[in-house]
Formats: sequence, C-alpha cells, structure tokens
Amino acid sequence: MRIAIGGFQHETNTFAPSKATYEKFIQGGGWPPVSNGVEIFERFQNQNIPISGFMAEIGNKHELIPTAWAAASPSAEVTDDAFERIAGAICDGIRKANADMVYLDLHGAMVTESHPDGEGELLRRVREIVGAKVPIAVSLDLHSNTTATMFKHAEMLVAYRTYPHIDMAETGARAAFYLKQRINGMNAPTLASRTLPYLIPITSQCTDLFPGNDIYEFVASLESRDIPSASFTPGFPAADFEGCAPVVWAYGSSEGAANAAVEKLEKRVLAAEGEWDARVLTAVDAVREAMRIATLGTGARKPVVIADTQDNPGAGGDSDTMGMVRALLECRAERAATGLIVDGAAAKAAHEVGVGKTLNFALGGKSRIPGDSPLELPWTVDAISDGNVAATGIFYRGMKLRLGPSACLRYQGVRIVVASYKTQLADQAMYRYVGIEPKDQAILVNKSSVHFRADFTPIAETILVAKAPGPMAADPADLPWKHLKAGIRLKPFGAAF
Repeated sequence: MRIAIGGFQHETNTFAPSKATYEKFIQGGGWPPVSNGVEIFERFQNQNIPISGFMAEIGNKHELIPTAWAAASPSAEVTDDAFERIAGAICDGIRKANADMVYLDLHGAMVTESHPDGEGELLRRVREIVGAKVPIAVSLDLHSNTTATMFKHAEMLVAYRTYPHIDMAETGARAAFYLKQRINGMNAPTLASRTLPYLIPITSQCTDLFPGNDIYEFVASLESRDIPSASFTPGFPAADFEGCAPVVWAYGSSEGAANAAVEKLEKRVLAAEGEWDARVLTAVDAVREAMRIATLGTGARKPVVIADTQDNPGAGGDSDTMGMVRALLECRAERAATGLIVDGAAAKAAHEVGVGKTLNFALGGKSRIPGDSPLELPWTVDAISDGNVAATGIFYRGMKLRLGPSACLRYQGVRIVVASYKTQLADQAMYRYVGIEPKDQAILVNKSSVHFRADFTPIAETILVAKAPGPMAADPADLPWKHLKAGIRLKPFGAAF
C-alpha cells in the first residue's frame, strides 16, 4: 500500500501574547524543525513523537510517502502565512502521492488567524484531495479540542492517554495498527461521540493522579474486537472558539456497539466532575511551603518542585514572567533554581561579560503580562552555554533541544536558567546544561504545568503548583472568554458561559 504521511503540531492559546509565525516552526521550540520529504525519515527515528511510532509500527511492507511535518511551541494563533505554507506542503505531497491511505500526526487544538479549527480545515482539504474512500488515520494530543469537522473528514482519530505525554510514539503506533487492520480487510468502523458540558483545568488533567489515571484505564478497557478504538480528550481550555471542550468517542463494528461504549465513557467522565481539582498556591505561599518542607528533618532531602503553571511555554506562555523569581527572593530562598527564563538579550549579554562577572540587566518581563515586569538586579554569571541540549528524560526522549545562547544567572540563593528560545522545562538536562544539578537543590521552580512530572517526580520530595503571572490560567473561569459554545461550564461545577 502507498501511505502518505505528515504532521502539523500546534497547541493554540488564544489569550497568549505571541503568535506562531513560520519562523517559530523553523526553530521548533523543543521539537524538530520543519521537515520536508525524506527529512521525515532522517529525523524521526526512535523518538517519543507520534510519527516515529507510526513508522516503526507500520514496518517496511508498505511504501511510506513523506510529505511535511512541522511543530512550534504553543502560543497565540498560527499566522495565515505559516498555516498556508505548512498545510500547503502537506496537501501538495498528498496530491502527488496517489496514496491508498493517509496518516497525519496532528495536535487537535490549533487555531489560526483565519480558521478557529485549524485541524478541521486541514483535514477538509486532505479529504477533498483523496476522495471519500481513502482511509485517513490521525493521532491527536490528549489536549485536542476534537471537533465535528475533524470527525467528518478522518476515518479514525486516536488520542494520547498520558499527561505527561509519554505515549506519543505509542499513539502513532496505534494509528498504524488501525491502518494495518484496514489493509487486512476490516471494514471502516462506526463513530459515536459526545461533547462534555464543562471545561477541565489543565493542571488537573495529569494522568499520574486521580481521576485521570482511573478514567484512562477505563478507556483502554473498552477496546475489543467490536470496539477497535476509544478516546477521551479533556481539551485545551485556553482556545476561545466554539469547539473548545472535552470530548469522548469510540469506534465500533456497529452503531450499537459504538454508542454503548461511548455512553459508558461519558458516564464515567461526568461522574468525575467534582474530582478535577488541583491545589494551586500563590507564588509566595508556594515558596514558603517549599521552604518549610525542605527544612524538615535532618540529612539530605530531595528537592521540592514547584510548577509555574500559568507561564508554561507548553501552554502558550512566553516563559519570561518573573513572579516566581520575585517570590523566591522575597522569601530569601536558598539552594533554589528556576527556568527557563527566555530572554535572548540577557543571554547574549551574559556571554559578552563572561563567567564570574556581574551583569546589571532588567531580566524577563518582555511579554508584558499583567502583574509582571522585568526584574533589574546585579546578576552574577555562573555559566554560559550554546544551548544545544541532549534530553535525558522520558518526555523529550531522543530529542536534541535547541535553546540558543544560554546562561546561568545568580542573585543571592537563587539561580536562573536563561535561554534564547522557549521550551517547556520538562527535562533535568535543562538545568544541567548550565551547571545546575537539579538533585542538589532545595527548591526547583519549573515553567511547566504537568509534563515536568515525567522526569522530576522520581527526584522530588513533593510537587506544588503555583499561580504566578502568565497567560495560561490555572482556573479557566479566570479567562476573558468570548466565543465558547453557550452553556458550557467554565470549570467543573462552575458558571455556564
């Protein structure tokens, strides 16, 4: 079989300060850069990325025809220029492929300047090219805002089941397994789906914790000969359009089988509404609690890890707000480290003055988030780096992170990882590359919501979640929504929009 493959990954926070230009996809933001044609074969081997898992599972019995693949760090809308260039490359490749099947590695929560449902628009164009009978299989992020248009134009949508997303490659492999079943004669299954009536805070969606772990075990248990695939996407609750919502779905050998499965899943998620609750502290309270825990008992202890969730670059933040740094300094924290503060000018200045020197600089705060501003202090330059980092943790498995010119800046007992390009701090190597050993710290503050847990839970005494300035509200009810579907609750048991 001839199978066209490609991908387009962007999670759009419509409340974020910066848009995703084509240059952001060239840079990648922690992901591989824009890849065309055979570059996909060269760059996506043995990585925790869906297309990598797809290629490994499909094997060499079929001809894979690579089109294009691109990803950028979450941000505000994808510009029309970027969308048309990347979607155009994928569609041109599919048009030339004369493919029997199509696989696409998508996110599911992309909003562009002109298309609120970016993946729905891309799939509409692909379906128009290949016609009604060609199977299109798609892997989706757990945070997909999965829409009716996406269901209409794809034969199979399969979503991640872990957050932190340690099963990205596995999800691509499940999409490949489905296409192999179709090759072996399985008929196209029947879809049943339900949209849920409330938004789920992103910090609550962690599948290491209840109720996420319980629900995803149930999702997997639903699959059988009659139910080839079942999925639940809690959604990305910062995309202001009508399709922003959690969704459950199942594909069945019959309409009855699909409906029975999705009704069970819907009931399970609705029953958990009151359980989607994450304890979120103010910045100062989080630091004080971390200091209290760190000083208990005697002897060496593990670091207390704090999630700076609202400026998470993995959810649209620019990773430059200084609220948590101010809290650390206000509380006179010692053996504390935080990152990434993305400030290319500060990193460049640190390289110019050199290690051991003092740098007077107004650090961070460039994204002009309300309640935040640059912090000017005499920073000591403890280390510098070119920013090329080999990830060692399970989330970024196999990836080479390109953070640009970087430095470790220190003031009093606080050290800061400063980089030029934003990437979610979800790997211990993102401290070590500027000379900070994370295991030796009393407090670590990561600009991340949940993904950091994959690599930091094993070394953490405990994990706290802090609410400091940033565009990714810990409570979705705090966002100034305008375009949601009428009636959806803005958080579990919250007010209706």
